[in-house]
Amino acid sequence: MKAASRSGFARVWFGLDRTLLFTLSGLIVVGLTLSMAASPSAAERVSPGDPFHYLVRHTMFAALSVVLMMAVAALSPKGARRFAGLMLVGSLLGLIVVAFAGHEVNGATRWLRFGSFSLQPSEFFKPAFIVIAAWLFAEESKGAPVPGRLAAAGIYVLAVCLFIDQPDFGQTILLTGIFAAMLWVAGLSVLHTALLGSVAISGGVAAYAFLGHVRDRVARFLEPASAGGPTQTDMAVNAITRGGFTGVGPGEGEVKRYLPEAHTDFVFSVAAEEFGLVASLAIIGLFAILFARAWSCSMRLSDHFAQLAVAGLALMFGGQALINILVNLELAPAKGMTLPFVSYGGSSMLSLGLAAGLLLALTKRTPGAYLPERSRAAMVPA
Repeated sequence: MKAASRSGFARVWFGLDRTLLFTLSGLIVVGLTLSMAASPSAAERVSPGDPFHYLVRHTMFAALSVVLMMAVAALSPKGARRFAGLMLVGSLLGLIVVAFAGHEVNGATRWLRFGSFSLQPSEFFKPAFIVIAAWLFAEESKGAPVPGRLAAAGIYVLAVCLFIDQPDFGQTILLTGIFAAMLWVAGLSVLHTALLGSVAISGGVAAYAFLGHVRDRVARFLEPASAGGPTQTDMAVNAITRGGFTGVGPGEGEVKRYLPEAHTDFVFSVAAEEFGLVASLAIIGLFAILFARAWSCSMRLSDHFAQLAVAGLALMFGGQALINILVNLELAPAKGMTLPFVSYGGSSMLSLGLAAGLLLALTKRTPGAYLPERSRAAMVPA
């Protein structure tokens, strides 16, 4: 029994894509390192006398995230899809509960409160939706009597309505971009892609015209002087500038002392200030490797469902990182979106661990999972 168990573990371990695994591990280590730099100042503001409050919690969530990642990575593609289905149902129910009994923070109602822990269902919805949408697209492409695209679009519209009610436009933009890209990869025509793009642009214009929250964010981004003082993104850019090429040194940064979200949304600016351009490029490089490797795997997989799901998960990790970094560089309006595995955040860390597990499960090297070069052209959807 023990030998069989070891054999099963060995098959899972040696089947995992090492590049993805080590890149994800590197991001988790970077997050813990930056938490040591950024979180003590934030902890002193909310819990005087306990400078390691956020560091301890970040370490705990990171460890639990790794456990979840490896547990999900051991699943077969069918098991990963079933798990994603359960997570989709659970997160949708959570989003509905948030609409009626959510916990409000800074004017946004996105969380369910359980004692000292806040759960954000939207974080768990994203990877689950990506995998299930990929399955629906793949089933339709096989000729199954299932309106896959229509069903996925219905789930997407419901989720967007719940996101906007919170309001959470950052997640809405990210989910919309991923869903549109998956539709295109799945074989949506150029005409239909253009029509959906027009609908998305019209929705953005309507949000700006009728929702004051969106209008204010865009106005502060376009005219920072209208805020009546330095904004959080101004402080982040100043910190990045101070860091220069090699940084001011570990623990010597200033932005973490007065920027409220330095350990979450703006942790990239802390890294740039204390460790310089070298560290900033290293973080960007890790995300670039993660995206490129996942995308490359998706193009070589033999199963259409796995192709679409892995491509969508790659876009989720890459898109979320890109949005966060652009906000830190004042190249996009503030979105309240974490830097995957690097920022502090319980729901974010746990959901990303599950997403990473799904990515590893679907890219495992098993018999027939990948086709030789000459067979890949046949797998591209018409």
